[in-house]
Amino acid sequence: MEPAHALTATAGADDWPDPVEVLNEHGGSPVVLLCEHASNALPAEYGRLGLPEEELSRHIAWDIGAAEVTRGLSAALDAPAFLGTLSRLLVDLNRPFEAPSAMPALSEATSIPGNVGLGAAERERRRRRVFDPYHARVAAHLDRRAAGGRTTVLVTVHSFTPVFLGVARPWHAGVLFERSAALAEALIRRLSADGMLNVAANEPYKVERESDYAIPVHGTDRGLSAALLEIRNDLIDTPDGVAAWVERLAAVLPDAVAETVPGGSGAGSTTK
Repeated sequence: MEPAHALTATAGADDWPDPVEVLNEHGGSPVVLLCEHASNALPAEYGRLGLPEEELSRHIAWDIGAAEVTRGLSAALDAPAFLGTLSRLLVDLNRPFEAPSAMPALSEATSIPGNVGLGAAERERRRRRVFDPYHARVAAHLDRRAAGGRTTVLVTVHSFTPVFLGVARPWHAGVLFERSAALAEALIRRLSADGMLNVAANEPYKVERESDYAIPVHGTDRGLSAALLEIRNDLIDTPDGVAAWVERLAAVLPDAVAETVPGGSGAGSTTK
């Protein structure tokens, strides 16, 4: 497994990669994984959006360690996974497209010159090239599962900074939810069982329809149990840290799903 910082900051020779990387699409798990902030890559034509290269290694450009955790969980659980392949600075896949934070001119305290004064044509281009294809692929997969009568639990994987705008965050992880309180509580209880971790509900953020996309649209609106996992990024910025969290989550997710989701204890149909 590569170190969590090893993704490149510019896209490959094809310039515009497919905006979604799909793993294990026909996996048997009831869990479907999303990782919208998996990459800090940018198409070559955008340069670095006017930023110094080192800025693209920060949380403002991607969720450090989240892709590696998602890949590990996909393999451990036999779960499908959908990873974004371009930086959240180009367009944030977990924001409503109309939200100002979808293509931020300011992220945390950092100005993003390449996003200042975006016109309608450029915004539409990013929607057409990145946002819509990613979510259409996820939606099509969820549609097929529903048509096949498969149980589906949506889990999205994110990471957060230990300090935000000068304020320390005490949590090791958070479990965010909109309607799926039972699933979130079961996950928190299991992750916290040995007393070693500080895991909280709806920290360090809350799921809100005005600023979140995946849980409300792909989860709540479909009537699916859905949770967003936030892991503090200094805990998953090395291969050992990633491996520890993959092992931990792979041990608790199936039991939490089985406890709280009807039909969640089995793999369900494997119809492709």
